[in-house]
Amino acid sequence: MGARRLEEAVFKALMLASLGLVLAVLAAIVVVVMARGASALSLSMLTQTPKGGYYLGKEGGIANAIVGSLYLAFGASVLSILLSLPTAFALQKEYAGRRLASITRLSLDALWGTPSIVYGAFGFIIMRYLGIGTSLLGGILALSLLMLPIMTRAMEEAIRMVPLELKEISYSMGATRIETTLAVVLRQALPGIITAVVLAFGRGIGDAASILFTAGYTDHIPRSLLDPTASLPLAVFFQLGTPFPEVQRRAYASALILLVIVLLASLAARLLSRRFSKHIVR
Repeated sequence: MGARRLEEAVFKALMLASLGLVLAVLAAIVVVVMARGASALSLSMLTQTPKGGYYLGKEGGIANAIVGSLYLAFGASVLSILLSLPTAFALQKEYAGRRLASITRLSLDALWGTPSIVYGAFGFIIMRYLGIGTSLLGGILALSLLMLPIMTRAMEEAIRMVPLELKEISYSMGATRIETTLAVVLRQALPGIITAVVLAFGRGIGDAASILFTAGYTDHIPRSLLDPTASLPLAVFFQLGTPFPEVQRRAYASALILLVIVLLASLAARLLSRRFSKHIVR
C-alpha cells in the first residue's frame, strides 16, 4: 500500500512539474517578447505601411504585414475547413472502410510531419508551372496544405469522441446517416472542431517557410489575390536580419503583435467552445 501511494505521489509531482514547466515557458516567451518589443510599439507602427528607409530605422509601420497575415491565415483556414470537415466525417466507420480510413490517417500523419519549407517549395514549383508569381493566392494555397492535416486529424478525434449511443438513438428514430451527422454528431463535436480550427490557425499564421516562396513580401497591402503580400513572420525575419538596433526592436514588436493575435484567437475559441459545450451530452 505504501509503495502504491509513493508511486502515485511521484507521478502527481511529475504532472505538476510538467504543468509548471509549460506555464513557465509560455510566461518566459511573453515576458521576453514584451520586454524587447513593447518600447517599439506605436500607433503609427500598427496603422502605417513601411516608408522609404523603414528597414534602416526610418518612418512607417507594419500594417501591411498585419493585414497580410490575417488575409493569409483566414483565407487558408476557410479553404482548409471546406476540405477538412468532410474528410474528418468521411473517416468515421459509418462512411469509410477500415482499410481506407487507416491509409488516409497514415497519409495525414505523414503530411503533418512534413516540414513547412517542403510545402513552400512544392507550391512554388506548381505556381511556376501555372505561370503564377508570388501572390496572396499562392500563400493561401501553401498554408492550406500545411493546415489541412492538422485540422483534419484534430477534427476527426473530436468527432470520434461523440458517444455511439447518441448515433444509435438518432438511427432508431428514423434519421439517415447524413441527418445524424449534421444534426447530432456535428453539434456534439463542435467545441472540438473549433479547437481544431484555432490550432491550425495558430500554426498557419506563425509559419514563414511555406509562404517565403509563394506569398513573397511587399511594403503594400494587397488589393487582389494575385498581388504579393507581406506577413508578420517574414517581417520579424527581415527586421532581425538588419544590423540596426532600432529595427531589431521593431522585430520584437512585430513578434509581440503576432503573439497577441494568436492568444486572442485562442481566447475566442475557448469562449466559443464553452458556449457550445452546453449542448454536449457526456
